[in-house]
Amino acid sequence: PNGYGLGRRFGGHRRPGGVDMTGGNPGSNGRGHASSSGPVPAVEISDLAYTYPGGKPALEGINLAVEPGERVALVGPNGAGKSTLLLHLNGILAGRGRVAVGGVVVDERSKREVRGMVGLVFQDPDDQLFSLTVLEDVAFGPLQQGLPPTEAKVRALAALEQVGMEAVAERGPQQLSLGERKRVAIATVLAMRPGILAMDEPTAGLDPRGRRALIALLQEMPETLLVATHDMRLVWELCPRTVIMDQGRIVADGPTSTLLADADLLEAHGLETPWQFAAMPCPDPFPER
Repeated sequence: PNGYGLGRRFGGHRRPGGVDMTGGNPGSNGRGHASSSGPVPAVEISDLAYTYPGGKPALEGINLAVEPGERVALVGPNGAGKSTLLLHLNGILAGRGRVAVGGVVVDERSKREVRGMVGLVFQDPDDQLFSLTVLEDVAFGPLQQGLPPTEAKVRALAALEQVGMEAVAERGPQQLSLGERKRVAIATVLAMRPGILAMDEPTAGLDPRGRRALIALLQEMPETLLVATHDMRLVWELCPRTVIMDQGRIVADGPTSTLLADADLLEAHGLETPWQFAAMPCPDPFPER
């Protein structure tokens, strides 16, 4: 009804659920990995459904593919299923359907492998920071991956440098501002060298300066990004592609510049038109020739 189709992306590429995206649907080689017959999506979700204990449905019929290096925003009202979807990417939640990361199907056997491929950054950085020093927090992941302490420290310092926080390595997380803790939380997953960052409300609670700094940092990252957010300016500045969710379903999937210009679509799903479009004059539908 919104003219965009359910879970359909613009640009002529159709999306998963057994659907050809690039001229060949990757098959299985028997180990949960895609075959070499075509490009392997960074994330491929087919017919995913999830119901929370107590019977509340959270996701229904989710079909989504994300290509390596894409930056994709997940937007929608509270309770739309954005965070629930992210938690399926590394096996924290397991619903009905199929979730694959880099061709690896997410299940009990692959959890350890997948969690090295997907870095999940929570909305509250204090959910990820628990050690006495920043360096210990960032080195924790590599140590769990089996790296020796010296190599884990090198990884941690490199990740802190990547987010501009190497100077606070020996400080306690509780001594940092919210924006600084968010950067450190990102470093904790970067130290594990994932190919994908799944971020839940990364700019929540930040002041304008902290928000701008974080967006600038994310713009420089080569990793595939999936960002669940209510921050429509973040979406506009960071993500060329937007997926709108509502009541556990994908209701639109397309270029950010197109979806965020559709005020009726955004209003229908509890979203605001970004300030860029609100300030722009409406184009004349009958320009002079």
